[in-house]
Amino acid sequence: MSDLQDHINSARRTGNIDFSIEERSADCVISRMPVTPGVLNPYGTVQAGAMVWLADVTASVLALEGRKIEDDGKGFPLAVNIHTSLVGNQTTGDITAEARFLSKGKTVMVIRTRVTGNRNKLLAEVTTTHVIAK
Repeated sequence: MSDLQDHINSARRTGNIDFSIEERSADCVISRMPVTPGVLNPYGTVQAGAMVWLADVTASVLALEGRKIEDDGKGFPLAVNIHTSLVGNQTTGDITAEARFLSKGKTVMVIRTRVTGNRNKLLAEVTTTHVIAK
């Protein structure tokens, strides 16, 4: 049996996602994630969920900028919708996520995050909608 088939048949799944916030302001957050074995799928490209996770967390950091979150979670910008268009992938290097507001209301925020790879190649466009927890 092939290694790929063994992986498909296996009940165990593991991974490891690590990233750094490189830039943070009131209107933009930029994060970078190295492509490591922990984010690769069985074909050796970045697993789609790792890209979506990077985009979601980067957008959430932007939505949190300047907010006071209470101990009970009030004020936290909950993601209620994530729309993702995956348009590319890669096997090595770094992946960058850049989140910017499309709309910034008092209770609802919409953020677009561009996920790019080597040589600024577009890998995904992710739009998230966040609602402030009450």
